[in-house]
Amino acid sequence: MESGNGRVVAAEALGTAILIFGGPGSAILAGDRIGVLGVALGFGFSLMIAAYLIGHISGCHINPAVTLAMWITRKVNSRQAIASVIGQLVGGVGAAAIIYGIASGRDGYQRGSFASNGWGQLSMNGYGLGSTIIVEIVLTAVLVLVVLGTTNAKFPAAMGPVAAGMTLTVIHLISIPVDSTSVNPARSIATAVFSDPDLDHLKQLWAFIVFPLVGAVVGVVAWLVIDDSALESTRLNSGATRVLRDAADSAADQVDGALD
Repeated sequence: MESGNGRVVAAEALGTAILIFGGPGSAILAGDRIGVLGVALGFGFSLMIAAYLIGHISGCHINPAVTLAMWITRKVNSRQAIASVIGQLVGGVGAAAIIYGIASGRDGYQRGSFASNGWGQLSMNGYGLGSTIIVEIVLTAVLVLVVLGTTNAKFPAAMGPVAAGMTLTVIHLISIPVDSTSVNPARSIATAVFSDPDLDHLKQLWAFIVFPLVGAVVGVVAWLVIDDSALESTRLNSGATRVLRDAADSAADQVDGALD
C-alpha cells in the first residue's frame, strides 16, 4: 500500500476502535447502569470524537457502509476504500478483544450476546428478520444522507461531527430494541466474533453486512434525488440514470407549474 493509504488504515483502525469502545463497550461493561439512552449516547459521542480526531486524515468513515457510499460518489478511490475497510475491521475486532479481556475479569462473567446484533430470539423484543431488514436499510440510508450532506462544501465543516454523532444517537434510540442496531458491518463483525458460540449471532451476521450495504446505496440514490447535479460525478452515472433524473426533473417542473 502507498504510505497515504497506510495512514488511512491506521486512522480508520483507531477511529473504529473508539466507536467500539464507546458503543458496544458501554453496553457490555455498563449497559445495566446506563440503559438504552446511555448506550445510544455512547455510540453518538464516540463517532463525534473520532470524527474530530481523524476526519482530516481518512474522512472518519469507521463503517464499511459509509465507505461504500463515499466510493460510489467518488469521494474516495478504490485503494482508499479498501484501506478504510481493512482499518475498520482491524480496529473493530481489536477493540472488541480488549473489551472482552476487561469484561472477562469480572467474577461469574458470561459473555452471552456480547452486544451483538440479532433478530428473533436474539432480538431484545423478539423482532423478526423483516423488521431487521427495514431498520438496517432505512437507518443506514439516513446515516449516509447525513454524511453526504455534511461533507458538502456548503456545510460548516466544524459541525459535521456533531451532526453525524447526533444522527447515530437517534438511530440507536430507534433500533436498539429491534436488533441492537448495526448500520455498520464492522461493528457487527467485531462483536459477533466474541459472542457466545452457543448463540446464533455468527449465523445471523450476514444480514448485518448485507443490509447496511444496501442501505448505503439507497442513501446515495436518495441524496442524488435531493442534489441531482452530483449524478455525473458518481459511479452511478449512466445513460439510464440520466434519463431517470431528467424524467424526475420534468415531473417536478410540471408539479411546480400546476401549483403556480
